[in-house]
Amino acid sequence: MKLLLLEDDDLLAESLAEALGDDGYSVDSATSIRVAESLMATEEYALAIVDLGLPDGSGLDLLQRWREQGHRLPILVLTARDTWEDKVIGLRRGADDYLTKPFHEAELLARLHALLRRRSGGLTQILTVNGLQLDEHTQRVSTDGATWQVLTATEFRLLRYLMHHPDRVLSKSQLLDQLYALDQDAAAPNLVEVYIGRLRRRLGKDVIQTRRGQGYLLASR
Repeated sequence: MKLLLLEDDDLLAESLAEALGDDGYSVDSATSIRVAESLMATEEYALAIVDLGLPDGSGLDLLQRWREQGHRLPILVLTARDTWEDKVIGLRRGADDYLTKPFHEAELLARLHALLRRRSGGLTQILTVNGLQLDEHTQRVSTDGATWQVLTATEFRLLRYLMHHPDRVLSKSQLLDQLYALDQDAAAPNLVEVYIGRLRRRLGKDVIQTRRGQGYLLASR
């Protein structure tokens, strides 16, 4: 999954991006509303983490604008404003959850996981599609419910994105976009083929279908 992080504190943004990357997410970082709006207009994100104190405008106004534009992704607000009135205003403007600074990264990750589970309608961290079970917390996969294999970070990102979009043909460019953040030196598109091959060796050669000239598909049944 790809996340958008809007935070103008460079040290905090770097620390959060690293923690999120270790947890299996691809992160695009922005330090201003202008950059964040540009990214939202062109990229697909599963969730946004937004600081309210920004150098070029109000984070609250940005939340409201995104909701008015029809963006439905979960939004987790980070802010030093800790009164209950501030929290109410943030939630009314479009935030789904509210975390005050300073905070522990473990709490942010737990809240993020909860928002994503709520979005998918699930109450568990186990994602299940067509006999596959993916533990999104431990980054392990099972084909029989008993034997679990630990995935690499890239294998996990790729499989999780496929499982969150069953029965949908996903192009190589879409998959590559989800695997690597925009500010990374992204690998060549043929690496998608390499990791698809690795997943097939783990899970079975027929689990992920190839649609020639289109991309890849994980069937729900």
